[in-house]
Amino acid sequence: MDGIVLEYRDPLFGIITFFLLIFVISFLTYSFSLYKEKKARKEYRKLLKRFELGKLKEEDYVHLYKTYNLPFDSIVLLASTFIHKGEYNKAISVYIALLEHVTDKVKKEELLELLGTTYFKGGFMQRSRDIFLKILKFSPRNQEALRHLLIIYEKLKEYKKAYHVIESLDELQQDMQKDKIYIKALTILNDPILSFEKKSEELFELYKENKVVERLLIQYLLQFNKKAFWENVNQFNIQQIIDIMWYLNFDDIDFDVVARNRFLNELYNAKGYIQTLEHSDDFAFDILMLLHKHEHTVKADLNFDFICSSCKHTHPIFDSRCPHCHAILSFSAQHVLTKGFNETNQSLQ
Repeated sequence: MDGIVLEYRDPLFGIITFFLLIFVISFLTYSFSLYKEKKARKEYRKLLKRFELGKLKEEDYVHLYKTYNLPFDSIVLLASTFIHKGEYNKAISVYIALLEHVTDKVKKEELLELLGTTYFKGGFMQRSRDIFLKILKFSPRNQEALRHLLIIYEKLKEYKKAYHVIESLDELQQDMQKDKIYIKALTILNDPILSFEKKSEELFELYKENKVVERLLIQYLLQFNKKAFWENVNQFNIQQIIDIMWYLNFDDIDFDVVARNRFLNELYNAKGYIQTLEHSDDFAFDILMLLHKHEHTVKADLNFDFICSSCKHTHPIFDSRCPHCHAILSFSAQHVLTKGFNETNQSLQ
């Protein structure tokens, strides 16, 4: 009996038992962690598969952010795929869902900016305005918010508020001279009280101050004061508005003025309205002149592309602001020879 007790109390047996227990505990812990990791990977792969199929839901992004500690920038990048596909409502839902869980001030401001710009791109101007105003309450020097707010007020035709935003950006040492002239021009054009003559006078004064508003002035004159346009046509850079002149109605053209302007003379010879020239140094004009001279039915025409001088992007239609970089009146027209269209199609351009 004493021998058995001594054997049981053997120190070596205790050490072996101790290490055996450590091994068993370690094995169980390792096995459990493997199980958890395997389950997590399976769930993660399931989420990724749903993402590949374009079916990630808003709560999935929050789940990735909270449970798997996926970096904030990665989550935002994933959510931006909705914007690239034009699914603005889904992107908006993701940003709103993430805002409820993000506590860091910088990240929260970034999310609000993304939310505001997505509302903007989706055409929800008033919601976008509210978001950017919220940002400016706790970050009044946020230039991105101010610039978006300026464009929003412009689109909503709230020009006084737009001018206040310009003044704020001015105080931040931003060059806003072109924006000031542009908003002043829009204010004049949309003033319901000013007469046509008074608008023409004020727009001419702005044009003398900065020629950036030339196209706005010309468009207004051709619509409401054609006589003033043709009287001052030699002041304008007609080549920059070649698309407007090309689609001008025959009855709206002063051919006495055209006869004294080399570019317009070539343009309307190419158009087929007059036949006073044999050739043009412009290749497209020259081809059209020859076709009008030798063909009964001209199956060619001019088409126009508009290149932004700021970001160099090309667009098929003119806009006062570049849709890509939002530069003001930065498009220059480039004409190319193309297959002819019928009169109905031309009138729609």
